[in-house]
Amino acid sequence: MEEFLQRLIGAARLDPDTYEDVEADPNATLQAGAVVALASLAAGIGSMHAFGPGGVVVGTISNLVAWVTQAIIIFYLGTTLLPEPQTDASIGELLRTIGFASAPGLIRILGVIPFLTVIVFTIATIWMLAAFVVAVRQALDYTSTGKAVLVCVVGLIVQIGVLWLVDGFAVRPAL
Repeated sequence: MEEFLQRLIGAARLDPDTYEDVEADPNATLQAGAVVALASLAAGIGSMHAFGPGGVVVGTISNLVAWVTQAIIIFYLGTTLLPEPQTDASIGELLRTIGFASAPGLIRILGVIPFLTVIVFTIATIWMLAAFVVAVRQALDYTSTGKAVLVCVVGLIVQIGVLWLVDGFAVRPAL
């Protein structure tokens, strides 16, 4: 448990060594999955007042679906369309690193406080984007941070689109 907490903190601090550690450790896959699940649950709880109690389920599921979609896009872009000569990453390595890059998303639980929702979700999104950039740069062995930013921004745009589609189909309570 201590190792997991240290990795969470390192990932949130944008520590490249933490991302290298989880990339190289196949045993970190379940931990990375737990980070994604917890961050998605935090988003569901944090958006509960917008959708009501059922919003926890909708928010959690939509965030999980959006994360998976974003991961697929990032892997495809990073390894197929925009690899650098030294890029050599498996899907597992990338999933572990970007799984831990979701650690800043844990703060979205504070979105349950209505006047903080937009602020918390905005901070979490920017912080997670920065974490994803570090994670992608490390996992794909990029020398160019700019390329990692490009891959992650495209992934984020796709993620926002998926969230918009899924949440747009959610049943909203009548006002």
